[in-house]
Order: sequence, then C-alpha cells, then structure tokens
Amino acid sequence: MEHALSPTTLAELRRPRPYPAVSVLTPTHRREPDNAQDPVRLRNVVAEAKKQLETDPAVSRERRSDVFDQLDRALAEIDLAHAEDGLVIFAAPGEHQVWSLARSVPERVVLSDTFLTRNLVSAQAAERPFWVLSISADRVTLWNGGVDRVTESRAGGFPMTRSQENFDAERLQRIGDMPSTFRDEDTKRFLRDADTMMAALLREEPRRLFVTGVQAALSLWEEFGNVARYTVPVQHGGLTHAGPEAVWQVIQPLLDADSRRNTASVTRELESARGRRTFAAGVDEVWQSAREGRVRLLAVEENYRATVRDDGDHLVPAASGDLDARDDIVDEIVEQCLETGADVRFVPDGTLDDEDGIAGVLRY
Repeated sequence: MEHALSPTTLAELRRPRPYPAVSVLTPTHRREPDNAQDPVRLRNVVAEAKKQLETDPAVSRERRSDVFDQLDRALAEIDLAHAEDGLVIFAAPGEHQVWSLARSVPERVVLSDTFLTRNLVSAQAAERPFWVLSISADRVTLWNGGVDRVTESRAGGFPMTRSQENFDAERLQRIGDMPSTFRDEDTKRFLRDADTMMAALLREEPRRLFVTGVQAALSLWEEFGNVARYTVPVQHGGLTHAGPEAVWQVIQPLLDADSRRNTASVTRELESARGRRTFAAGVDEVWQSAREGRVRLLAVEENYRATVRDDGDHLVPAASGDLDARDDIVDEIVEQCLETGADVRFVPDGTLDDEDGIAGVLRY
C-alpha cells in the first residue's frame, strides 16, 4: 500500500485515463473493536464499484472485465492488520493502486476519466510529511516521516553504505577518534555524495529535513552547504542502523514542539485577520472564499469533518447518505486552497471552537 504522495505521483494520478477510472474510498480503523467492521465494509464497497461498472452502458465488456481484475488484485494486496484511518483504491484498465491514509475518508465509489485525489491531498497536508536523514561514517539512512511514525525509505538511492578494510566506525567512536574519522577524505567524499543525493530528492519532493548524527558528522554536513539551510540538525548518533521506533523517539519531541509553535502562530494570524477584516470562519464562508482564490492561510482542526449539500447559494448541513450530500467537503476546501497557493495548517481539535473548526485568513 502506498503512503507518500510526491508532486510527481500526484501529477501522474491526475492524468486522464480511458473511461472508467474507478476510485473506491472507505474509512478504516487502527484498533479493536472498530476494525472488526473493516473487512466487510471493504468487500461491500468494492462490490458496489463492480455493480456500477456492470450497469454503466458506457463501459464495454472488455474494459469491465479488465477493471474487475484490477479491483481483485488491489483487494489481494490490502493488509487490514496495518490499516490507518482511510483506504483508497484506484483502478482503471491495466492498472491499480492502493493508498493507506492517516485521515478518514467518506465511503464512496466514483467512476470518471480521472482518479479522485482530493482525499489524498488533504491527508498529505494533514500529515505534514518530513524526511529524517541519519548519517555516520559508514552508512546513511533515510526515513519517511508522518504524523505518528517514521518508516525507512528507499527513495533517492538511500540507504548508502561503504565498506573499507579495517574500518570500524563504532570502534573509532568508542576510543574517542570520531572527529578524525570525519576529517578523512574518503569519509568526506562519502557524505558529500549523500548531500548531493539528498539535494536532488528535496528538489523532487520538498519537505522539512531532520539530520541526525554525532556532532562531528553534523559539522561536516553543514560545510557541504547543498541542503544545510533546509536542515534541522539533531545531535544523536547510532540511528543509521536503528529501527523506526528508535528514530521516532528522537524526532517526536521536536515535532511536538513544532506543533505548539504552529498552533500559537495560527492563532495570532487569525486574531490579526479579524482586526483587518480579512477573516473567514465556518465551512460555508471559507468554501466561498476558497472558490474565489481569496484564502491565504487555511486553518483546520485535525479531525474536523462536515457533511453538507450545496443549495445553490450556500452550503447547508446534511446527513451522510442524503441526496447530493458531500461528505468530504473539508478535503475539497483543503485541495482548493492548496491549488491556489494557500498555506494550509492543521491544528489540534478544540483550537478553533469559536470558528466551528475551520477558518481562513484572506488575501483581500
């Protein structure tokens, strides 16, 4: 199952397909007893997708059979034991993908000539992805970070390793000779290559970057300069050979501190916007401003969801399952704001109680 949504991947997903491009969405659950319902809901929503394909006169028998096969292959790849909060299946003639999201999605099936990506975009924005690069004299490991985990990444040519006769980085650290190790030309060349590779990856998939290592390694890394200005240095050795839990324990306090600073910053900006009359609050008002491209900063509570329908002039509350109900309007707003260059910030639940969970700072 896929997790990381890069700009290149998003552009590929948005590419027009031969009809039908099928998007199947279902909420999932991480823990018991809620996760007991996931297998049944997943089978039912895929069955609904097949039913719509069977009754659609625009779908030829050959294409219907092809997409049925792709849906079955996607189902076979899903491991609900590792489910997060939402699951998205994309299937079209000759291809399929499965995406696991750390944000809930509405249960729905969409047949079109493109895949439905707004829920992926919103989940990615909420997750605030980041990179962790752990460096040492003999190994460089890359970690893909999200809202509650890190996983080792093979992107960009990582991990990097080097072997050298009689070279023992751990022994050198024990005997106190680590600084001289990082003055060695071979070590410098090795880490300079890592710096170059990381710079290329950041151009393709820009994110915040934490770099972990002993002080001597971090000092050398800063000298190279390609990505040092994007780097948050973390003085902690031994993580190049560590597991994801050890890396997460080091990074989590930094993320928690970032979250507190982010919430305080958003609160200040919203208060300032109130005084300047460049402020919008509530799903209807923010949606109107987002469609006009007026939102400069969008603030959303992490678990805020709203089901609405459009009466032509305004969004009005609706129940899930109502005719023309839109269960993922918040995700639509997030995607629309990102498309128009807005800064999207997710804040802890309760932060925007006075604004009904969602607010914006307007450009004009």
